[in-house]
Amino acid sequence: MFQALFPGAGIAAAQIIMARRTLLSEAEIADRLKEIPQWSREGDAITRTWTFKDFPAALRFINKVGELAESMNHHPDIRNSWATVQLTLTTHDRGGLTHLDFELAKKIDAL
Repeated sequence: MFQALFPGAGIAAAQIIMARRTLLSEAEIADRLKEIPQWSREGDAITRTWTFKDFPAALRFINKVGELAESMNHHPDIRNSWATVQLTLTTHDRGGLTHLDFELAKKIDAL
């Protein structure tokens, strides 16, 4: 599957990407949450909510998140209600949290 998504990538690259998609232990999750204090744990996911001045501002943020998520091939669950946006991150195909979720959360925080 990896070679289909990333043709020409070497074995080392495959190992790095797969390591980012390995489920984290409870201790690892607790440590990683310290890096993103505005996010909170909800079961097998992390979540954060933003409130913008209006609907267009919320949509601009969602579009930026979408571009970032697409570039990482890792997509959040997005909930939008007028000027409020809630993002939820989990690695669905792994059934929980991985380094990839925390990497994306940090990049979203930098937007």
